[in-house]
Amino acid sequence: MTGGTRTPVSASVAVAAFEPHALGLARRWRRMRKNELARQIGVTAAAVSQYELGQARPSAAVLARLALALTMPVEFFAAGFPAPASPGRAHFRSLRATSQAERDQAEAFGEVAWRVVEVLSRQLRLPELRLPQLDLPEPARAEDIRAAAAAARREFGLDDGPVPHTVRLLEAHGVIVLSLPDASERVDAFSHWYGQRPFVFLNPAKNDRARSRMDAAHELGHLLLHHDAEPGSQILEREATAFASEFLAPSPALAAELPARLDFDRLHELKRRWGISLKALVYRGHDLGVYRDHTYRRGMSLLAQWGHPEPGDLGPREQPSLLGRAVELLGEQRVTTESLAAQAGIPAPLARTVIDAATERLPELRLATGGS
Repeated sequence: MTGGTRTPVSASVAVAAFEPHALGLARRWRRMRKNELARQIGVTAAAVSQYELGQARPSAAVLARLALALTMPVEFFAAGFPAPASPGRAHFRSLRATSQAERDQAEAFGEVAWRVVEVLSRQLRLPELRLPQLDLPEPARAEDIRAAAAAARREFGLDDGPVPHTVRLLEAHGVIVLSLPDASERVDAFSHWYGQRPFVFLNPAKNDRARSRMDAAHELGHLLLHHDAEPGSQILEREATAFASEFLAPSPALAAELPARLDFDRLHELKRRWGISLKALVYRGHDLGVYRDHTYRRGMSLLAQWGHPEPGDLGPREQPSLLGRAVELLGEQRVTTESLAAQAGIPAPLARTVIDAATERLPELRLATGGS
C-alpha cells in the first residue's frame, strides 16, 4: 500500500476540523509562551488558552496567522491526530538540570514523531510490540531488580553473554528509538508511551557507546518496571539504573570474570566484551563483593584522575535505524518524505528531522593523502 500527498486545505476548511490539542503541541515544540504567540497573531493570551482548551475556535484568518507564527501548515491543526493515549507520564532523568519548557519541547518532538510512525504503520508492518510483563514488589530489593533483569533477558532470548546491540534489540521488539534533535540536546535520555507504542529518546551529544547502551537499558527498565509510577523519583531512577546494569551484564557471569585485584588491563578487556564503562565495572565489582571499600575508592580515584572520556574508547554510540529503513523501503515504492509529511500534517523539514533522528549515521571514511 502506498500513500499519496494530501490535497492542501484552506484555513476556512481547517477551522471546521480544528484539533485544539494540535495547537498546544505546536506551541510546545516551538517553545513559545501563550502571551508571545498571542502578540504575534493579534489576540489575547486568554483567547489562545480557549483555543487550546477547545472552548473556542479560531477564525480562518487567526488560524492562518497561527500556522505562520508556529511554522506549521494549516493542515497540522486539522490532520485528525488527537492527543495519543498515554498510560503514564514521561520518565525524565535530571529534572533539575532542564527547564519545564525544554521537557515540554522534548515530549512534543516525541508526539510529532508518533504522527510520523502512525503514517508509516499504515503503509508498512512495523515490528510488533513484544515486551516482557514484569512487576516489582514494593519496596523492591536488590535481588528483586536482579530477578527482573534476568527474566527480561530470558524473554528477549538472550543467553548469559553480552547484549550485542541494545538499541536494535529494543527496535526489534517494537520500541521506537530516536535521537533527540539539537533543539533538545540539554535533555537527557527519556522514555514515554505515545498511543500503543513506547518511545525511547537518546541524547546524541553523548557520543559514547557504553553510555548509549546504558541509557537505552535504563529506559527499558522504566518501561518494564514503572508502568504507572509517578516519574521523577530518585528511587525509580536507582531501580532503572540497577536494572540496566544487571540487564547488560548479569551478576553471576560478570562476577566470574572480574579480576580479583584492580587490574585495568583486564578491566579494559571486560569493557570491550560487555560494552559497559570502566566506572560501571569497578562499581559492579564493589557491589558484588569482589572489591573491598579501599579498592573501590582507589579505582574511582584513578578514573577521576583520567577524566572524561575515560580510556578505552568503544567507538560511536549505538544508533537507531528502524524508521530510516522503513522510509527507504517506502522510497522504493516512490513514497516520498514530502508525502509522509503531508499525511502527518507537518512540514517536510520536520518530517526529515524525525527520520534523521531514527537513522543510523555511519562515520565518514576519509581517504589517506600523502606521497608514495
